[in-house]
Formats: sequence, structure tokens, C-alpha cells
Amino acid sequence: MKKKKSSLRKQFSTRLISIFLVMGLISSVVQLYFMNKQIDYEIEKNTIMINESISHGIKETDLAAKNIEYQIDLKIIADAKHIDDLLNTTKASDITNEQLIQIKQRLNLTDISIISKKGEDYIVVKATDPAEIGYQLNQTNELKKTINAIFNGENPIIESAYTGDGMLVLPILSSDVHPGQFFKYAYYHPEGADFLINPYIEADDIEKFTLEVGPGSWIKKIMKQHKYIKDITVLDPKVFQNPNLENQLWPPLKKVIYGSFQYQTEKDIKTIMKMAESPAEQSYVQSVGGKKVLKLFYPIENEKVISITLDYKEMTGPLVIHSIILFTSVAISILFIFLLMYRSFERIYGKVQQIVLQITSIEYGDLTAKSTIHDGSEIEHVSESLNRMVDKLNKLVLDMHEQATKTQKFSALLEAEASQSLEKLYEISTNATIKSREQLYDITAFLDEIVAVLTPYQENRNVQEAIEKIDFMREVAKERTSATTTITISLSDLLKSLYIQSGEISDTSNTLLDQIGKFKL
Repeated sequence: MKKKKSSLRKQFSTRLISIFLVMGLISSVVQLYFMNKQIDYEIEKNTIMINESISHGIKETDLAAKNIEYQIDLKIIADAKHIDDLLNTTKASDITNEQLIQIKQRLNLTDISIISKKGEDYIVVKATDPAEIGYQLNQTNELKKTINAIFNGENPIIESAYTGDGMLVLPILSSDVHPGQFFKYAYYHPEGADFLINPYIEADDIEKFTLEVGPGSWIKKIMKQHKYIKDITVLDPKVFQNPNLENQLWPPLKKVIYGSFQYQTEKDIKTIMKMAESPAEQSYVQSVGGKKVLKLFYPIENEKVISITLDYKEMTGPLVIHSIILFTSVAISILFIFLLMYRSFERIYGKVQQIVLQITSIEYGDLTAKSTIHDGSEIEHVSESLNRMVDKLNKLVLDMHEQATKTQKFSALLEAEASQSLEKLYEISTNATIKSREQLYDITAFLDEIVAVLTPYQENRNVQEAIEKIDFMREVAKERTSATTTITISLSDLLKSLYIQSGEISDTSNTLLDQIGKFKL
């Protein structure tokens, strides 16, 4: 099968394009790899910053809330003792609701209750809130022991509560009388009195502070600084597992502590519930409401979880644009290099084409074809060598033409002379042969006559010898005649062969001249 030819330009273009395509592919893969790495790095860096900021905000808020609660504890203790001074009695029966209302307004308290002991129970007998009157304290064993200790003038110790001489301040609790509302309750037993003073205030101050300077404000600030952050939420996985915890102790447990959690999906709920049992970082990409978002979940202190939702397109957009610009720059650079190399190749290819055309012209017999290249490169050396070769070939063929012309002339002259010599020799040899045969005949006849004369005397020894010599002379004469004939024939054949060979030389010279005539000299 004949192999299909391919031009040098086509081979170069194909290979160069293939190389640059491979380079472009490798460059794209490398850029894509590093772009993904950069995206991961940016995500990790920003989420760590957000995580630390929110965690720091939560810690500061908790600390501030505890400080506020402690200040409230001190204030409500002072208020309880001041109420005792204002009431100035040891009997609950001497106290009126109107008195309590005036004191409440004066001290800026939410409400005041007077609790008396009836049997083993503690019942509200007087109160600024009518709904509280008759309410029986829902006492746990620990709380009951503590109130009993206060009533008996002892100094109880209860975990997570403030206690002192005849004083108990509980953590903020949900109200049994007003479900969904949380209050700070204090219980004070004046010395010698038959009742407990129970002032309490709403816990909204702590909640208000948390909203103003807590993680919620941090979340808004961070989301304002970073447009690609769509949502930051602090979650309580335990409440997702047990929603009933939302209606129990203060602080009110919620699924969503801070933030909105507006991009939640079923998968998010399962992820959070799973993190309640095994807290570990989780992340995945989802499409929510037609928008591609990246969701990250980080466990933090106090068994909480920070959920961060990022706009994947907006977050990766600058990096993608940067990569596109970089890729475009690389592509333009590669194209520029390609054009530069192709232009350089075209210059080299043009010079090679000159040499190819020169060789093609030589192939078709043009021994005047020359190439003109002056670039100081190896191609110039090749061109000069080829030009020298053409000059030498031209000179060689001219010399051959000259010699062939001379040979043709000499062969024609030789052929003519051989022809003339052959004719003359043929005439001479014919005459010589005829003459020698005639002479042989005469000699033979003469010798026969002598033998005939001597035959009668052949008994004579001398005569006998003479007859033998005559016979010998006859044979010699025959041989001489035969040799002359043979020489004449051989000489004739030689001249004939010389004539034929001179003709062949003439034909060869003519053929050589015809072939040389095909060259352009």
C-alpha cells in the first residue's frame, strides 16, 4: 500500500497544534485543580473566621447575660429586703394587695406575691397579679427543701441559684401561671415572719441585650460584610431531636437560637439530628429555590451547631472570573507563541521550499537551478553546497557533451574509414587469393611435370629424395596459399567488426548526446 504523503507544513502545524492543545488541556486541568483548592481554602478560611466570630459572640453574650443576671440577683435581693422594710410586719394577714401594688410600682417590679405555709404546702395568699392568688408552688424535692430551710431561718445551698441568709434567687424560669413567659423569681423570709416575700421581674432585659449585642448582631454584621453569605444560624440539635424542650426551663430552648435558617431542607434536619449524637463537621452543595448553595455545619461549645449557607455562584464567581482571565491570558500567550513559531517556521519553510524546488528542477534536468539563501544558518550552508554541486554537475555534463561530440565525430570518421578499408581489403584479398591460387596451380603443374620426368629414375636415391622434396614443396605451397586466404578472411572479418563497433560507438555517442540534450545547461 502506498503511503500517503504529508507536507512539512501540515506535519508541523498538526504537531504544533497537538502540543498546544495538550498544553492547554494540562493548563486547564491544573488551573481547575488549583481553583478548587483555592475555593476550598477560601471557604475554610471564611467559615473558620465566621465560626470563631459567632463562637466568640456567644461566649461574650453568655458572659454578659450572666453578669446581667447577677446584677439582677443583687437588685432583687435588695428589693426584697426593702419590701420587708416597707411592709414592716411579720403577719401575712396585715398585708393588703393595694400595698403590694404601690410597692411594685415604686420599686419598678413586675409583680410581688406573699406566700404562706399551709401544712406542707406553700400557697400565694396576697399578690399584685390576681392570677397568682391561690397558686400553690409546684415544688421539686430540692426546691421544697430549700424553701423549708429558708422558712426555718437556715442558709440553704442549691446549685445554679443564689442563696443567702433567708434568701433564695432562682435561675430564670418559665411561669406556670403565664405559660410562655419567663421571670426571675426571688424568695425572702423576713426574720420572725409567717410568710415569704416573692418579688419577680421579667427576663426580657437579658433577651433584649442578647438581641442587641449578641450573636444575632454579629450574624447581621458578618452577612453585611460578605454578600455571598446567605444565612448564618446557631442551632440546638437537642431541640431538633426533642421539640418539647422548647417549652421548658430558661433560657428558652429553641431549634433556631440565632439566625433564620431560611434555606433548611429535609437533609439539613437529618444532618443536625445526627450531629446531636456525633458532632462532626458536615458540608455539601444543594440547590434550594433554584439557587445553588453550599451548606456547612460546625459543632461549637455548649452542644450547639453553627449552620452557614453560602451562595456558591457568588462566592466562587470572583475565583472563576480570575481563572477565566488567567486561562484567557494563557490561551492568548499560547496563541501568540504559536503564531510566532508558525511565522518563524514559515520563514524556514520558505527557504526549505527554495531548496526543494532547486532539487526538483535538478531532477527534471535543469542544471542551472540555484537557491539564494543568506541567513547564516545551516540552511544557507546546504544551499551553498547544493549550488556548488549544481555547478560541478553542470561542468561535468558539459564536459561529457564535449567528449561525446568528439567521440561521435571520431566514430563517424572511423566508421567511414573502416568501410573504405573493408572494401579495399576485400578487393585486395580477393585478387591475392585468386593470384595465389593461380600461382599454386602453376607451381603444382610444374612440380608434377618434374615428378613425371624423374619418376623413371626414382630408383636412384638422389632422384627419390628430389621427388620427396618436390612433394614437400607442393604441400608448403598449398599451406602458404591456404594461410594467405585465411589471413585475408581474418583481416576482412576484423575490419568488418571494426566497422560494426564504430557504428555502435557512433550510436552510443548519439544516444548520450540526446540524453545530455535533455539537460538545461
